[in-house]
Amino acid sequence: MPKDENGPPVDPMTGRFQRGEVMSAACPSRAILNHLTSRWGVLVLIALQEREVMRFAELRRRIGGVSERMLSQTLKLLEADGFLAREAKPVVPPHVEYSLTPLGREAAEKVAALAGWVEGNLPRILAARG
Repeated sequence: MPKDENGPPVDPMTGRFQRGEVMSAACPSRAILNHLTSRWGVLVLIALQEREVMRFAELRRRIGGVSERMLSQTLKLLEADGFLAREAKPVVPPHVEYSLTPLGREAAEKVAALAGWVEGNLPRILAARG
């Protein structure tokens, strides 16, 4: 199977990636993995998993410590990757709602499991730090 400049295998008929190869520097899966596993990406996914639909201000209140700028940037990246749906309601003042797509729900399950594991093992992890 041909590769895209030492990247993941590419289908010769469609030119599309067959599957990501996260260990390859040229693989776009690395950027997506970064979006999903960033501090704010994980927390956005978990917050939207808890409540199906949330507005920007609700997300900001739910995710302690996130700035408007970082939340906005994270939402845009996750939406561009297909994990979030953004719905702008035609009202004044503007009303925008965010929700998980089916792909986003799958990703949220995975990152929530990892976050839960970290929370459950926090005493052991902190003890290992010394």
